[in-house]
Amino acid sequence: MANENDIEDVWDDEEPDEDITETDDVPVERLRIVTDKRQEPLRIDKFIMNRLEGATRNKVQQAIEEGFIIVNDQVVKSNYRVRPNDTIVVFETRKPESQEVIPEDMPLAVAYEDDDLMIINKPAGMVVHPGCGNYTGTLVNGLSFYLRQKQVPLDELSRVGLVHRIDKDTSGLVVIGKTEQAMTKLAAQFKKHTVHRRYIALVWGDLAEDEGTIHVNIGRNLRFRKIMDAFPDGDYGKDAITHYKVLQRFNYVTLVEMRLETGRTHQIRVHMKYIGHPLFNDKTYGGDRIVKGTVFNKYKQFIDNCFSILTRQALHAKELGFTHPTTGEWMQFDSELPADMAEVIEKWNSYTSGMTRQLKEKLDNQ
Repeated sequence: MANENDIEDVWDDEEPDEDITETDDVPVERLRIVTDKRQEPLRIDKFIMNRLEGATRNKVQQAIEEGFIIVNDQVVKSNYRVRPNDTIVVFETRKPESQEVIPEDMPLAVAYEDDDLMIINKPAGMVVHPGCGNYTGTLVNGLSFYLRQKQVPLDELSRVGLVHRIDKDTSGLVVIGKTEQAMTKLAAQFKKHTVHRRYIALVWGDLAEDEGTIHVNIGRNLRFRKIMDAFPDGDYGKDAITHYKVLQRFNYVTLVEMRLETGRTHQIRVHMKYIGHPLFNDKTYGGDRIVKGTVFNKYKQFIDNCFSILTRQALHAKELGFTHPTTGEWMQFDSELPADMAEVIEKWNSYTSGMTRQLKEKLDNQ
């Protein structure tokens, strides 16, 4: 059996960035066990039950099924038999300690508002919801102040009307429910995948097809639990579907529109990385380096200049459509590309147009 010295009760005090988590709680390492070299074969569910106080077989099996118990960095099934020198890690989800939301007077780009809902055009860099390390300056802090000024009768909810989120460094449209009924009905539409969401992204590389669909499960990375990963075999994670269409090609990068059929954490960013086209300047998923192009200093300088203008992933939530929770009418909203994305897209347009002219002149002179 495992030696007591081989058991580590590890709590992860490092809190994730807001853009790492949207709708899921953040898994943290709860228990790490390295089995003894004399460990006898024993089902993993029974093994864990013997070491976690209050753990039932159903709860342990559910945790194994959801990937919260891994062995040697691999997802296993409940009938896996523990062997000598296995490294077993148990994760749990833990929400930040609840705190009262501090209302803050800040500018909010309100694209639409009625008695039931609001549409906010969130700028890049704004955290949506307070969390550890981000208790102020978030969209929710601003909404709390705004709604109090209007005397909207919302209870002191930690979510303050939110029915969905977008990443901290993604810009674009967010819908806010101003009543409990509106929140409930809007949330149901997101759950049923009937909400229209269209994103614009600049991605590395020249996509082979003008349009297509990426249908690959998304779940937490098995080793680095604060980021997401694609699981093409479908044996882990949640079903995720992204439709894409090429808008403009710039040889080394491509402007693409994305339509989400599902809404998983970092769905677009993970799916595009999976097909080999990470988002331009996406630091989490490998887009903050030269993925496509030359190594010449002039090109590298051009890329660095683009990165200095667009200091985050090139992703904008441009369109949002849904059925109004009270009137039943279909509502659809559109937003302009933010200045940083628009400027970088124009730079790529000028850069590749100049390359085309130079090539044409060279061919004409031959």
